[in-house]
Amino acid sequence: MDNLYEIISNSDGNQKNLVATVVAGEHLGEKAFITAGKMVFESAKSGFLAQYINTIIKQTETGMIDIEGNRIFCEILGAEKKLVICGAGHVSIPIIKIGLMTDFFVSVIEDRYTFANHAIRAGADQVICEPFELGLKKIKGDENTYFVIVTRGHRFDQICLEEIIKKEHAYIGMIGSKVRVKKVMDQLAEKGVDINKLEKVHTPIGLNIRAETPAEIAISIMAEIVQEKNLRKQSTGYTQELLKNINAGEELDKKKVQDKKVLATIISRKGSAPREVGTKMLIYPDGRTVESLGGGCAEADIKIRALSMLSSDTEKAELHQVDMTGWQAEEEGMVCGGIVEVFLESVSS
Repeated sequence: MDNLYEIISNSDGNQKNLVATVVAGEHLGEKAFITAGKMVFESAKSGFLAQYINTIIKQTETGMIDIEGNRIFCEILGAEKKLVICGAGHVSIPIIKIGLMTDFFVSVIEDRYTFANHAIRAGADQVICEPFELGLKKIKGDENTYFVIVTRGHRFDQICLEEIIKKEHAYIGMIGSKVRVKKVMDQLAEKGVDINKLEKVHTPIGLNIRAETPAEIAISIMAEIVQEKNLRKQSTGYTQELLKNINAGEELDKKKVQDKKVLATIISRKGSAPREVGTKMLIYPDGRTVESLGGGCAEADIKIRALSMLSSDTEKAELHQVDMTGWQAEEEGMVCGGIVEVFLESVSS
């Protein structure tokens, strides 16, 4: 049987992809992966989830459903979010850093070698040092790509926007004064660019927080992008880094050996909690972790439960609740004050 996580890694992010997991009930731990309305993976052949595929595929948002006493976590997967920044000047650098902190794959296009190096030092995942029109031809664009235009002049803004607006995208934002922006828009309209598409460009870029410094401007831009992203109820818990670690076995004597880990997923939350539903963390037997559920005592509690599972030959999956509302939470310094349910399951490469 194919590995579920390899299937997720290779799935088409532009299709509706859904992972269904039984997190409580008789069929605890059963999983299925559905893409474009078809079940392409099931952990139990012709199992419980297959019987109710017509109910499951109707789900449009990540969340919980109940079927015959079984709680099923239906996770609508969004592809990895990509941030493409045109320009690597003083505003771009903090955008890169915040983009990385908020789990975007960050690409930067800059035609000046010195400034491209600034983007590399800031940690960008991909830096293309070429003229903007050539660099943008290397960016495909899709419904999960967020474009930010922060070049050094309206001539370059126009070049970038003319290329970007042809591509599929989740967001386009362009920095500049009203005069500079109007000049770009008028010139593109004269060249026949669809005015309806131009009107959807976010400009002035960013939320209005009266930003002044480059760092403040970057915060306003990324806040607007995060706001746009979160309007869609999707999970991006399966990051490339997470999937790479799940699928990677340990190399011993040049032979790949399967190793067991625990995957922890937030499946519900009430009140104030640090991370969203669908957030994941991978725990290794030696205590190493990949990604985070929000840190602090709550994460430490989950890690202890995961290590207990890894030391057992019988525990394969369990549902665990972390209460951050009571006196104990106050004593331990938890500041969120909510309740989260976390599903822990054993996974192997």
